[in-house]
Amino acid sequence: MGIESSWMFDLFGTVFPVAFVLILAIVLLSMGKEVWRWGRNNAEPLLTVHSRITSRRVKMSQSSSDAASTTPARTQYYVTFEVESGDRLEFKVNGEEYGMCAEGDEGRLSFKGTRYIGFERTNRLYTERLRG
Repeated sequence: MGIESSWMFDLFGTVFPVAFVLILAIVLLSMGKEVWRWGRNNAEPLLTVHSRITSRRVKMSQSSSDAASTTPARTQYYVTFEVESGDRLEFKVNGEEYGMCAEGDEGRLSFKGTRYIGFERTNRLYTERLRG
């Protein structure tokens, strides 16, 4: 019983610390990536450009696989803007901003790096009268 069962303790003594270090490294790298992105966004200049909303989308997720779970569903809202150069930028926005946006709206998009700041719509009737 001594020799046959000792391999299990050697395996646990080797595998557990390695697995613990790997999990800890993954968590620290994820946190470091978010801190790096936050710092990079803060270093970017605040840009305000003329843009048009080209699309909107919603991403819903629930952390539990059980549909009857008490865990609330998480909803994320995204809006895609096309700027004057033709480039498209997608930003995560809150639900209130998402509800105020419609495809085809034009206005001034403000952002800092990958961080959405705001969107100020221009009045369509007013701009159509100026064009016409």
